[in-house]
Amino acid sequence: MGMGGARAPALALALLLACAHVALVAAQDTERIEGSAGDVLEDDPVGRLKVYVYELPTKYNKKMVAKDSRCLSHMFAAEIFMHRFLLSSAIRTLNPEEADWFYTPVYTTCDLTPWGHPLPFKSPRIMRSAIQFISKRWPYWNRTEGADHFFVVPHDFGACFHYQEEKAIERGVLPLLRRATLVQTFGQKDHVCLKEGSITIPPYAPPQKMKTHLVPPETPRSIFVYFRGLFYDTANDPEGGYYARGARASVWENFKNNPLFDISTDHPPTYYEDMQRAVFCLCPLGWAPWSPRLVEAVVFGCIPVIIADDIVLPFADAIPWEEIGVFVAEDDVPKLDTILTSIPMEVILRKQRLLANPSMKQAMLFPQPAQPGDAFHQILNGLARKLPHGKDVFLKPGQKVLNWTKGPRGDLKPW
Repeated sequence: MGMGGARAPALALALLLACAHVALVAAQDTERIEGSAGDVLEDDPVGRLKVYVYELPTKYNKKMVAKDSRCLSHMFAAEIFMHRFLLSSAIRTLNPEEADWFYTPVYTTCDLTPWGHPLPFKSPRIMRSAIQFISKRWPYWNRTEGADHFFVVPHDFGACFHYQEEKAIERGVLPLLRRATLVQTFGQKDHVCLKEGSITIPPYAPPQKMKTHLVPPETPRSIFVYFRGLFYDTANDPEGGYYARGARASVWENFKNNPLFDISTDHPPTYYEDMQRAVFCLCPLGWAPWSPRLVEAVVFGCIPVIIADDIVLPFADAIPWEEIGVFVAEDDVPKLDTILTSIPMEVILRKQRLLANPSMKQAMLFPQPAQPGDAFHQILNGLARKLPHGKDVFLKPGQKVLNWTKGPRGDLKPW
């Protein structure tokens, strides 16, 4: 439980002063990521693979953005920017015969509510329609049934296309995508919605917007633990027990009055600045295990406190999450204060030095134009490491693996 009594304010003040000193020291130093993770982070995919980009009717992509420009700024916008990046990338080939990978630019997260939240309900129909289109006009899908194709599916639960876990599990990965490589924000070990071989990516956070909120590096980190966001999602979870598997509710109930914890549902205009003044930033699961706070914490040098059991983190072979973050089991949330105050100062310092490494921040972002080592390049690195394709990728003449008629009836309607 949270600390109580007269000791709490005094201890809080001592910790905050100590943390302010830590930030001043850490701001002047960075640390290179050693070993294979550092090498992967700095890999250059150019010359190691070629990607053919299918040309689809604009109803599958550009027309959607023209209809609702909010698609460009929500946390699933990676699918749009990946398309734009590939069109001008050095790894793009105009000759499909020499391609290692095929990319279908379909924006399945661009159907938004009036409040700007992506609705996944049309996504299976859009995806089926796009695959039908490429399979009729080019021979490449049919010879592998998608095994040398990749798709960006950045929904809460990837290609299960539902934002509630129970429903997502019930649906499973869209049958037509079961041979393809999925590039998705969702990642949870041993979960039906995480297909083996998927590439887990960070959610989209607007790089330019974040850049405009940078504070001077010597700014003291005077907040010990910071979080802004929902604790209860009463709109979608009226009983209040299912959202975030109760972890966020537990944070609020245990620490709302704890002076070490700056937590609230308010989203202030100084949100980005506040993260840069914090030592620890809570990154609890929501409906899905991942959170945009992961990106924000890394970019702003705030140690991410990851509360999401069995999460598969973005670019885990390139970013040493165990070394830069703190992992807290969902059941241990009531002990968060003890866990965080027990971390030795030299451990905090090292995590801050690693977080100050510019290449790690870059790997979490989708900048326009693209920059070396950014999230686009990390995706390409992931695809390059899957080459060369094995012989079992190609089907024998007349062989079929995927079932085009499988899935809920609504998914089978034309789009």
